[in-house]
Amino acid sequence: MTNRVQKRGFATRPSDPDTWIRTLDARTNGTSNDPSFTAGLTIDVTPALRGRIKIVAFRRGITVADMLRDLFAREFPADPGETS
Repeated sequence: MTNRVQKRGFATRPSDPDTWIRTLDARTNGTSNDPSFTAGLTIDVTPALRGRIKIVAFRRGITVADMLRDLFAREFPADPGETS
C-alpha cells in the first residue's frame, strides 16, 4: 500500500472573478472604500528593472510604493459607474 500525499496549491481562487478581486483581507476591519485599507501586490521583475525602478523613485524623492501607486492610479483610473 502506498501512502500518497495530495499536494494543495498555494492559494485557491474563487470561481467568480469579481468575488476573487473584491474579497477583503479577513484580518482587517477596513473596506475597499476606506483610504487606510491597502492590499498587497507581488510582481516578479528582473533585477535590472527593479534597480531602474528604485533609482527613478530615489531621484524623484519618493518611495517605490508611492511611485507605483501613482502609476497604477494613472493607468487604471476608477470607473465612475463602478462600486468598490
